[in-house]
Amino acid sequence: MTNRLGVELNLKSMFLPRNNHWFRRAILVFVFILFDYVSTLVFCRAPHEEANLYARMFMENLGIFSGLTLFVLVFNLPIYVTLSLDSHIVRLPAKIASFFELGVDLVFAWFVAGSHFNGGASWFWPMPELTRQAIGALLYFTIAFLLVKPHRPRYENKRLTGA
Repeated sequence: MTNRLGVELNLKSMFLPRNNHWFRRAILVFVFILFDYVSTLVFCRAPHEEANLYARMFMENLGIFSGLTLFVLVFNLPIYVTLSLDSHIVRLPAKIASFFELGVDLVFAWFVAGSHFNGGASWFWPMPELTRQAIGALLYFTIAFLLVKPHRPRYENKRLTGA
């Protein structure tokens, strides 16, 4: 379905990101989520050991594996869909796009990667929460700069110029 702005929305654009830096960013974000998920599965022996109250509720009602799996899928699906839609829809001029993507990376570094790194490392690394979260954010930025960010960005301005 195409609207008057020329934007096509379909299930493919919601669940399959374009193969560009947005796709690599989605993989990077989900590596941190997977780290938290796997470390919780490995180290959690009872639901009451989980610090996240929502995850604990799922684990108490459905069991550790099923509850944690459902929790991770439900609570992280909006992040994935947002990244997928952004990879198809967002078309900004190069200068604005680089500024916008820095903001996106700041949000993902602190609130997604940092918090998931903090949650995953909390099982085996006795450090203050803020320190673990900051280390997770720094890891995200380091990996994003080395693997995700295009060093010579090729932003598409076709729709902005009417071409």
